[in-house]
Parts: sequence; C-alpha cells; structure tokens
Amino acid sequence: MANNQKPDEKQQINIELGEKEAEGIYANLAIIAHSPAEFVIDFTRILPGVPKGKVHARIIMTPQHVKMFMNALNENVDKFENQFGEIKLEKPGQNYPNPNFPN
Repeated sequence: MANNQKPDEKQQINIELGEKEAEGIYANLAIIAHSPAEFVIDFTRILPGVPKGKVHARIIMTPQHVKMFMNALNENVDKFENQFGEIKLEKPGQNYPNPNFPN
C-alpha cells in the first residue's frame, strides 16, 4: 500500500470528547506505581474533614508514553509560566497536598 503523505506533513487525528469526560475530574493527588512494562497513575483527591480518599481515575501507560507525557507537561508548564508567571510551591520538596490540611 502506497503512502501519499509527504514526509513533512503531519497526520491529523480526530479525537472524540464525550459529555461526561468533558466535565473533567478534579484531582489534587496522584499516586504513581510502575513495573518494567507499565506505569499506573491513580488520580484522587483528599479533602479536609474527609478521612478517606477515593481513586477517581486510573491511567495505565507504557514507560515510553509516560516519558512523552512528562515532556509535554514540562513544555506546557514552561508556556504557562512564561504567560502567567512562576508557579510557586509553598515548601519545595514536599508532596502536596498535605492530607492533614493544617490550619
């Protein structure tokens, strides 16, 4: 089968966004585990006064796709900070959010 696409042309991909998915899911905590073959990222949220969190979405990716995703996130954080200023963390090096939500 011949490919009529020129080497410098990018193929367009159509992606459908369902109504439920378009609403999005708020997460303030991601728990990441991995094996040699895959990364598992559980998105959850911890809320004050709620003793237990719940996983709202689990994404499973190959290591290669995780690295591409990480590069895309880094690029977009750079673009965001160039437009809106530096994203500041209260205490660098700590995992956020703090599940205890100190006052």
